[in-house]
Amino acid sequence: MLTTERAHALMTCFSDCHVLVVGDLMLDRYIHGRVDRISPEAPVPVLLVEGERSVPGGACNVGLNVQSLGGNSRVCGLVGTCTLGDELLDHLRAAQVDVSSIYRDPELTTIVKTRMVSDRQQILRVDRETAAETSHANLDAFRQKLTSALQGVSSVVLEDYGKGVLQQGVVKQVLDHCKPLGIPTGLDPKENHELDVRGITVATPNRKEAFTVSGIRDKTPNAPPLEDVSLLQASHRLADLWQPDNLMVTLGPQGMLLQEQNQKPVHLSTRAREVFDVSGAGDTVIATTMLALAAGASFLEAAELANVAAGVVVAKLGTATVTPEEILNAMEQS
Repeated sequence: MLTTERAHALMTCFSDCHVLVVGDLMLDRYIHGRVDRISPEAPVPVLLVEGERSVPGGACNVGLNVQSLGGNSRVCGLVGTCTLGDELLDHLRAAQVDVSSIYRDPELTTIVKTRMVSDRQQILRVDRETAAETSHANLDAFRQKLTSALQGVSSVVLEDYGKGVLQQGVVKQVLDHCKPLGIPTGLDPKENHELDVRGITVATPNRKEAFTVSGIRDKTPNAPPLEDVSLLQASHRLADLWQPDNLMVTLGPQGMLLQEQNQKPVHLSTRAREVFDVSGAGDTVIATTMLALAAGASFLEAAELANVAAGVVVAKLGTATVTPEEILNAMEQS
């Protein structure tokens, strides 16, 4: 079991770790207000706006989590040359995230997800996006950015939201660079996007993604994880498909199922005391895991630290981050 002292020692090393996040970049907008009535025009609630804010989303949120945890993050992806792209980059710079590896493609519209929230509950989401189908010239320019971004990194996160950045050539470029150097690599997958990631250090699908990618039906969602035959079959199928060194299936209120190569599966119970919003929890998990591995943690230690971090972040509303102090406090109170 991970002790508070060991967790503190690992997180003290985070300041020396440089994590590259490659994936789909987007801007998250939140419109907050109150609902007092139903519209006379249609059976929908009327939101009286009381405030608005925007934060980096998608793969950007992994970078924010790395920074919040005391590490050094660099994000590599595609953003439009529009004012929304300017806004996203301004947010990242303000958080001290390295944006030098972001390629600005004039052919793209920056992805924006707008959430309408009343009384801490999301009532509607509006998405603006175009698929990241960039020209060969722009793709070559992006790949050159990636080549430079890989220099001197401690670990790499492949953050897939299925928007087109993580093409197979990009994944191969990352793995071909990192594997010979022993640099840890992590995949946060999307269930409808197939990639060859054989040899990756760790993959962190959630339960839905695990069953969808494995092609196995989730028959017993409430069974204890180590007795859940369907879940174990799905994890074994993913281990064969992705051939990761380590597999971490996040299970929401049931915690995590861990599978190391040639080891029996391990179940970690959830550390969450209350849950307000699970959006972004997967970003926190992979950011914590890859920082911990870069700092010298074993996979089990990294998973335990990520489990605590996830328990903290789901108690916050909206896409959120976590700090080392919050993690240590949560461990001391458990």
